[in-house]
Amino acid sequence: MRKLVSLAAAALIEMVSTAARAEPPAAEVRLYTLDCGRIDFDDLKVFSDTGEHDGESGVLPVSCFLIRHGDDWLLWDAGLGDEIAGSPTGRVVVGLHFRVPRTLVSQLAELGLKPDDIHYVGLSHLHADHSGNVALFPHATFLIAPAELQWASGTPTPDGVLADRVAAVRRSRIQPVPGDLDLFGDGTVRLLTTPGHTPGHQSLLVRLQKAGTILISGDAAHSRLNYENELVPLGNVSRAETIASIERLKGLAAHFHARVIIEHAADVFDTTPRLPAYLD
Repeated sequence: MRKLVSLAAAALIEMVSTAARAEPPAAEVRLYTLDCGRIDFDDLKVFSDTGEHDGESGVLPVSCFLIRHGDDWLLWDAGLGDEIAGSPTGRVVVGLHFRVPRTLVSQLAELGLKPDDIHYVGLSHLHADHSGNVALFPHATFLIAPAELQWASGTPTPDGVLADRVAAVRRSRIQPVPGDLDLFGDGTVRLLTTPGHTPGHQSLLVRLQKAGTILISGDAAHSRLNYENELVPLGNVSRAETIASIERLKGLAAHFHARVIIEHAADVFDTTPRLPAYLD
């Protein structure tokens, strides 16, 4: 099985590599990190089916990313709902304690943007901590895997998914992403198929002129320990696909000498520029 997974990962790396060999275009590309909330855990045991996190407590940051490509804006993941910011102690959502210190709208405003200025919203997947603000962007085009939308629309609603957020996406303009997608056709912003956590999970590759290649994990891995040791959370839909997706990200990172950003890693806000600063 490991050999087959490695061969598949190598083939996928070559596909991305072939498309990304062209020289970076003239379009300016910037990557901003947004603070989209916190999730408090009394026990992190759900993040490994082999017991590495049993008995640990912790706080997972929730990060979103804003990519400027020329005149186009892409929001990657939509975080926790801005409505939670009105509750100083947070709220319990899908059985988890969510807190929102800063609204997504206020952070966009810091850059002189309104929700209607966002052209694309890319969703790594449809869990509540990545789709909380989807209703803020009714005029954007949503980039999502058909398998993800079908799964999240099922009855009963899957654990961790909010049916009203899925409904908001379904009411919007959707560009289905059944496989890898070179969004602007120049290799700078690529959605990558990385299933396992959910059926249609995606990660993101961004090529910047100065900072080089950045890989943003989504929830292919929730921490650096999980990424490095290929740990599989209890609720993932496929153990084999989870491991294959982490191996794919590792292969891409090695090939492109890329920096890997784990969206829920404890250091994500300390190791990326704070607004209004950005990577370019």
